[in-house]
Amino acid sequence: MHMTAKNPAHAEHDEPWPCRASFTWVASGVYLTTGLLAWCMYRYVSGQTAFLWAIIPLILVSSHLMHAMLIGFHEAAHGNLRESKWLNELDGQIVGMISLTPFTLYRALHQKHHVNLATVKDLELWPFVDPQEPLWWRRVAAFLELNFGFFYTPLLFWRVFLEQPSPVTNKAVRTKIWRETAGMILLWGTTLGFVAWFNVWSWFLVIYFIPAFIAGNMQSWRKYIEHVGLSGNTGRSATRSVIVDTTAGRFVALSLLHQPLHGVHHVKSSIPYDELPDHVGLIDPSEEGDTTPFPNYRSAFVDLLKSLRDPRVGAQWAGAK
Repeated sequence: MHMTAKNPAHAEHDEPWPCRASFTWVASGVYLTTGLLAWCMYRYVSGQTAFLWAIIPLILVSSHLMHAMLIGFHEAAHGNLRESKWLNELDGQIVGMISLTPFTLYRALHQKHHVNLATVKDLELWPFVDPQEPLWWRRVAAFLELNFGFFYTPLLFWRVFLEQPSPVTNKAVRTKIWRETAGMILLWGTTLGFVAWFNVWSWFLVIYFIPAFIAGNMQSWRKYIEHVGLSGNTGRSATRSVIVDTTAGRFVALSLLHQPLHGVHHVKSSIPYDELPDHVGLIDPSEEGDTTPFPNYRSAFVDLLKSLRDPRVGAQWAGAK
């Protein structure tokens, strides 16, 4: 099912650019592009239709940066986003509320993803880790997640939280999740009420929803590139990593908080995102079945596409029809 990359681009382990400030740049970029989108919308509704052509590329840039904010959310769940624990938690709470996923819920279930990587207990990769799930449902799940990730991803976590029995059993944690959910409902109720009262739906769509919807799909595609179609259960064998070999690729990796080095993160999740490039040796293949790092996202994407007709993850599929 899986073919390793040819000509891996990690002969020199210092190729990626480490930078602790990249999340700050990403967050600043979100504020800047949001402001520019608002200004372009103002000019557009004022009759200057030429600004439509500025809105479209700005939406794409905003989508990329929002995707990076979701990666920051992931880093915050590991406590790796900020050196200050208070700021780390604050950023995680804010991004979680905006993205419809309570921070504590994500953290609780994401920890199980690391502990049970690519096994039937890996809740984040369900249903692709379960040989009992039929092909038609795995295809439907992949279609929904890759095309409607903004909605599908929160539902994936809520499904696990609400099922009986739930793997989230700690009463204090469950109470905190419900409290964060109440805050999220208050935030979105107020926001949508404001949008409806002033009838600024077009502004809401352009400035937030369309970029966020695209970012949700980017998040899903990146998740699939990282794991789907692989047949191992370890950080090296169940994860695709990308070590870029071009200036543009390094810049993109930097803007994604070095998430392309996802295998390093799974081998040792305590490493802060800015230090991942210093540990690429951790993903050198050492056992049969380990995945060779890819030189760019394009080659990793092509490798993923080969598996989407029958999406599955993990060694438990060996011998399954």
